[in-house]
Amino acid sequence: MRMSSSALVMGAASTALAFQQDQVVLNGPSDQSFLDVEAPTLESWASSLEDVFGKMTKEAKGAWDEVSMLMPDAIDSIKKQTFGTTKPKPTTRRSDSHWDHVVKGADVQKMGVNGVKGSQRMVGGKLENYNLRTKKVDPSKLKVDDVKQYSGYLDDEEEDKHLFYWFFESRNDPKNDPVVLWLNGGPGCSSLTGLFLELGPSGITKKLELEHNPASWNNNASVIFLDQPVNVGYSYSGSSVSNTVAAGKDVYALLTLFFHQYPEYAEQDFHIAGESYAGHYIPVFTSEILAHKDRNINLKSVLIGNGLSDPYTQYAYYRPMACGEGGQKSVLSESECQGMDDALPRCQSLIERCYDSGSAWSCVPATIYCNNAMMGPYQRSGRNVYDIRGPCEDSSNLCYPAMGWISEYLNQKDVRDAVGAEVDSYDSCNFDINRNFMFAGDWMQPYHQLIPGILEQLPVLIYAGDVDFICNWLGNEAWTNKLEWPGHKDFAKAELKDLNLAFSKDKISKDGAYGKVKTSGNLTFMRIYEAGHMVPMDQPDASIDFFNRWLGGEWY
Repeated sequence: MRMSSSALVMGAASTALAFQQDQVVLNGPSDQSFLDVEAPTLESWASSLEDVFGKMTKEAKGAWDEVSMLMPDAIDSIKKQTFGTTKPKPTTRRSDSHWDHVVKGADVQKMGVNGVKGSQRMVGGKLENYNLRTKKVDPSKLKVDDVKQYSGYLDDEEEDKHLFYWFFESRNDPKNDPVVLWLNGGPGCSSLTGLFLELGPSGITKKLELEHNPASWNNNASVIFLDQPVNVGYSYSGSSVSNTVAAGKDVYALLTLFFHQYPEYAEQDFHIAGESYAGHYIPVFTSEILAHKDRNINLKSVLIGNGLSDPYTQYAYYRPMACGEGGQKSVLSESECQGMDDALPRCQSLIERCYDSGSAWSCVPATIYCNNAMMGPYQRSGRNVYDIRGPCEDSSNLCYPAMGWISEYLNQKDVRDAVGAEVDSYDSCNFDINRNFMFAGDWMQPYHQLIPGILEQLPVLIYAGDVDFICNWLGNEAWTNKLEWPGHKDFAKAELKDLNLAFSKDKISKDGAYGKVKTSGNLTFMRIYEAGHMVPMDQPDASIDFFNRWLGGEWY
């Protein structure tokens, strides 16, 4: 299926299913109404955005002119769109009496925190505008799992932002087991996809029935699934968030108020995990948390699966992955592969300008050109961008029909009522959010440069399923080897070792490895065999094995 330039631009913004569902945009439909509108001149369009992004520099204009000459349709399509707009969802706010607790951020700011044993410190950060509404979910109503569950909203009343979360306690020893925050990508995709398609207590069948997941990540950890940024999944807002840094402020507030209300979990180790565009989210969110010395968040490590972290390095591996150098047969012709090779220098030059300036005016042309030139040939093949082994089965649901089943399930009124959802409809991905992040230049930002600072304090796991195209293992291995940090040389020369299923209470390791691992200091990289973009979905036994072992500290 041949996609239009605008679809490739937006879609490539879906780079990952986190691009995943997370990068859903990759296969998102183009808006045909744009074709009937004459694009404004670059000068007039840029002038209208100067209040948001500042004045376009001469160098940035050169990048736009360059890409306009090479891809005029793609640039015209961008100029016909409006930045910062998000269609508001119909919502019905539930009264405070519906919730078990309403936690006022201003009160927490005054009281300080005592969630961490022995701590009476004032909590850091700006919390005055935030409130947390929370309620216990009756496990017998939905039967997603029989463990203790909480759901609710983090509210920024001043900005009219409302983030939805759903917490599942550990099936094992919740008083001692760690707590994990899970994030899907997009940007603009719901983390409830991760809950029901990948690593949560239950999946959804075609008949909209629940199916128990024996490899759920809450087997030995309590897990929070968060719909962020606002207007994703069950979250909503009258305003918009269009960059990762702004989203990080909300996540910090959510965790602070949640652990204040439930101090029994604040004493446990806390970890952040996610995939796809979470390769952007997690370095920023982690840095935001670490910036507050006075906190009740006992952060111990982060895990990024098939993430987009260092575009400059990772975009160089789209051609090798598509052309037979990633362990799978080539899916493109020699001429297509050569075309990608020819396009790479310009792509990396544009990304480098983005890295150097940090300006949206430099970063957006890089996104447009690179996503069209480096992802476009593969996308036009009709194959699944999240699993190179086969075709895209359902383009309306990011190639996976089950995503449609999940949306149907979460749109049922009894489900929405059971968890306190306040939106009238649920969508797995919001393409307005995806577009706004792209417009803001967030896609190509070098957030991986935050990781060396994180490594000074925390262990970091980068894992990648090796049949994913969009955030493939070759690129993830390359950027971790290249990353400049004090342990760089030792990590680069560290030996790759087999990953085998460990002994557990109910399973003895099988013959044969399920992947490779290398580790040095606080950095670990894993390649997971025969897994696509969503590792827990494709390889559940391997996923729960390395997850439990990571939380147990085996590699750090």
